Amino acid sequence: MGKTYTFTKEERLCNKKLIDQLYHNGSSFLCYPFKVSWLINTDTQLFPAQVLFSVSKKRYKKAVDRNLIKRRIREAYRLHKQQHLYSLLGDADKRIVLSIGFIGKEIAPYEFIEKKILKLLNQLFEEVAK
Repeated sequence: MGKTYTFTKEERLCNKKLIDQLYHNGSSFLCYPFKVSWLINTDTQLFPAQVLFSVSKKRYKKAVDRNLIKRRIREAYRLHKQQHLYSLLGDADKRIVLSIGFIGKEIAPYEFIEKKILKLLNQLFEEVAK
């Protein structure tokens, strides 16, 4: 599987059919400032999770702001996914697709986002393990 602290193209959710399935058939929960949708994937995929990050264009008009938030979320996810998600999903032998949408009202500092991503990953595993 390669290095643990990377975020490769294969880990990004790009497949339109899968995204459609995720939003129509998937489960979701709120972990403010994030809304998480997830779906167990029956197809074979290289990584335990494929992820999509989104920030509302309606709430953040400037692309600069949306990109800043997405960069912070991606970085926090990249650093903690292995320990808090991949190892647990690997043990349970499950593959998931997931969407993390930012619904906060203001641009959060990285430390806050990192703390919330950790909480989100733990909550996500609890949900998937049910």
